Amino acid sequence: MNDQAQPTLHSVVAGPAEDASRGTSGAALLRRVVFLHGLFGRGKNFTRIASGLEPEARSLLVDLPNHGRSEWTESVDYPEMADAVAAHLREGFAADGPVDVVGHSMGGKVAMVLALRHPELVRRLVVVDISPVAADAARGEFKHLLDSLATVDLAGLERRGQADEQLREAIPKDGVRGFLLQNLRREGEGFRWEPNLEMLRREIEAVMGFPDAGGAQFTGPVLWIAGERSDYVTREDGPAMRALFPKTTRMTVRGSGHWVHSEKPDEVIAALRSFLLTD
Repeated sequence: MNDQAQPTLHSVVAGPAEDASRGTSGAALLRRVVFLHGLFGRGKNFTRIASGLEPEARSLLVDLPNHGRSEWTESVDYPEMADAVAAHLREGFAADGPVDVVGHSMGGKVAMVLALRHPELVRRLVVVDISPVAADAARGEFKHLLDSLATVDLAGLERRGQADEQLREAIPKDGVRGFLLQNLRREGEGFRWEPNLEMLRREIEAVMGFPDAGGAQFTGPVLWIAGERSDYVTREDGPAMRALFPKTTRMTVRGSGHWVHSEKPDEVIAALRSFLLTD
């Protein structure tokens, strides 16, 4: 691990007010669900999914380090990110006991490491379209996307639409460009990337990696969701997943790519409701 200070995280609570989560005995009745986003995302990416779990659940939408309104770090380190999330949860959302954790892509790796390092905080785990393996940076498209964003001439931008035009050839899918451009923030007379773009580009191999679990296992229930058209989860990843998470159930969302919760929100909501809210 690095010696850098633990970053402060920003999060937003979504769902019924806390008072509504308590019955006449004062005991908490609502499920508490934590959402961890992927690379170049933010907690609010899960707003629609979180609303689909209401009124039975209250959600915490977390901005991971180097994203959204959370602090930047000097490198990518999954144990440090998981420890930062654990500290953030202990400060409030998980103060009354374990919570359910849903993580997509990079956030799925953070969620897995969180469950392995801090199992007392996690009741059930959902991992969306990622595996606990170190993959070559060429797997998927994130290196290409990060490199493409770095070509945007921020100094010359007068309006957000110009960035969209500059990226259109390299990133032809409107939905992907729109997702990435939500991270472009106006600052004074110009624009800046809200995530730590240069560090994330430099650390892409670490982003695509996965730390040694040191023999740890998480023995709670795990739902492993894969997109049918994505290559971030393969048949060969199954043994590694089940070695760390022996109570894993895998499901594939047909017709979906990597951003499963954005492409097929109704299917993801139905899966989460079945897995998290039915017992």
